[in-house]
Amino acid sequence: MTPLPIYLVDDDAAVRDALGLLLLSHGYTVRAFESGEAFLAALNGDGVVILDVRMPGLSGLDVFDRLRAIDSELIVLFLSGHGDIPMAVQAVKQGAFDFLEKPCSERQLLDKIDDALAVADARRRSRGGQQQADKRLATLSPREREVMQLVLAGKLNKQIGDELNIAVRTVEVHRASVFAKMGVRSALDLAQLLAGRSA
Repeated sequence: MTPLPIYLVDDDAAVRDALGLLLLSHGYTVRAFESGEAFLAALNGDGVVILDVRMPGLSGLDVFDRLRAIDSELIVLFLSGHGDIPMAVQAVKQGAFDFLEKPCSERQLLDKIDDALAVADARRRSRGGQQQADKRLATLSPREREVMQLVLAGKLNKQIGDELNIAVRTVEVHRASVFAKMGVRSALDLAQLLAGRSA
């Protein structure tokens, strides 16, 4: 998979340069922005965003509110000055990953970024699994879907046959086809796959 990017949003050029170089030197993919507006205009995909709280124009909190409004999957880390901590704490309560107080140590920052990237990667993988399950579901015939629903309800082949007015052997064929198309070996695997899709 492509490495997830880190978006660095800070109006202070010195902070952007210092953090950007630090992150690049540790192998991260970094995109830096001088304003919330520039960042939102270029927003594309997953990753981690490090947001300064106080910026001219859109503040970090404003940007965070806009990301929430569009159900963005981005993981948000706030970088805040001492006086901004109550605001940052409130943002964390609203779903931001964490906040770091300026100045913070390199190790603290890198550890927090690694944690945030792990969450972002898990979300991306989960979404990929959901999309895969949707594609597989689309290959099922209407009858296979009926059989699948009854299998998931815990019905035995004979009960499914009686309910759908088809032979047990036909149920077995449809059941095997459902498992093959969905890439599972059991009803439990199927249930787990579909539960992940709707999570």
